[in-house]
Amino acid sequence: MKKVIIIGGGLAGLISAIQLARNGVFCTVVEKRSYPFHRVCGEYISNEVVPFLEKLDLFPHQFGPPHIHRFQLSATTGRAAILPLDCGGFGISRYAFDHFLYRKACESGVDFLLNTEVEEVNYSEDKFFVKTSSTVLESDLVIGSFGKRSRLDHFLKRDFISRHSPYVGVKYHIRTEHPDDLIALHNFSGGYCGISNVENGITNLCYLVHRDRLRQSGSIDALEKTVLYKNPLLKHIFENTDFIFKKPETINEISFETKDALHDHILMAGDAAGMITPLCGNGMAMAIRAGKLAADLAIDFCNGSCSREQLERQYEHQWRKLFARRFWMGRKIQMLFGSETTSAIAINLALHVRPLASFLVRNTHGEPFQP
Repeated sequence: MKKVIIIGGGLAGLISAIQLARNGVFCTVVEKRSYPFHRVCGEYISNEVVPFLEKLDLFPHQFGPPHIHRFQLSATTGRAAILPLDCGGFGISRYAFDHFLYRKACESGVDFLLNTEVEEVNYSEDKFFVKTSSTVLESDLVIGSFGKRSRLDHFLKRDFISRHSPYVGVKYHIRTEHPDDLIALHNFSGGYCGISNVENGITNLCYLVHRDRLRQSGSIDALEKTVLYKNPLLKHIFENTDFIFKKPETINEISFETKDALHDHILMAGDAAGMITPLCGNGMAMAIRAGKLAADLAIDFCNGSCSREQLERQYEHQWRKLFARRFWMGRKIQMLFGSETTSAIAINLALHVRPLASFLVRNTHGEPFQP
């Protein structure tokens, strides 16, 4: 029986693991942390994944996630517009959703190595050898779901890892007055901030900022008061909020550069294969879709229905077909955000050229899919 190792227990990794285990494939997930834990993430999921999650009994009904169908956009000045979200989505924290999927994976028979970081992956004579600090694991296939940036990227000498990225991500969970059905994107000089509700009356506030702005300000607190507060909508939110975290979750070197979906025979999924710009709001949905794609093809490989060469060729082809245009669109749309001039252009589009604005919003979401 062939074995699969999944490096990283995020959404893509957990979805792949559940599908593999339910189809009789032995798989091990190696995750460097222990559930539950927080991740820097927008925590909005497009409804494109709902039919798939419902079919596999993986939709998190028990948390009562808010249903989101309106989008608010504001310029750095606070001038704002609201657009409908045709596809819409729902809000749930990674803390709750990843833990929920982890429990589902355990019930499905997935093996986990928690608090364990992978140091090396070597491929030789049609086998993978996955080295951690304490052991070496052998498998027939490896799925890489280890997130935006990892030590393993350095070992694998992936192209993007040598190029520094100027972006820093900052996330809070807060309690404030924010409508359940609304996801907001507020611009400020050097970045933008997303706000939407998740479970249990909690609001997720997550922003992306150019590190030069943070360096000039000297600290996150000073950045917020001297830069984010210049958008009056953000100032109102920060001044009328109870902060749940003692300090924010942060991540450095967020890269939107093109990555490879296949590297040294490893199937990359989720942010390991490429990170969509946060303003497109669909990293979580795309990770779920990528996890499904990797699992579907891995099952065929493990059952002997396709060769490794066919598996790899199909994965690259289908990954490009599903995601390449969305990544391209995200990079283009990002040009409209993060400065006074470009955010004003975006607001004018939203207010006065509604068909074009709706087209751009629509293209940040994918089509619904099923198992």
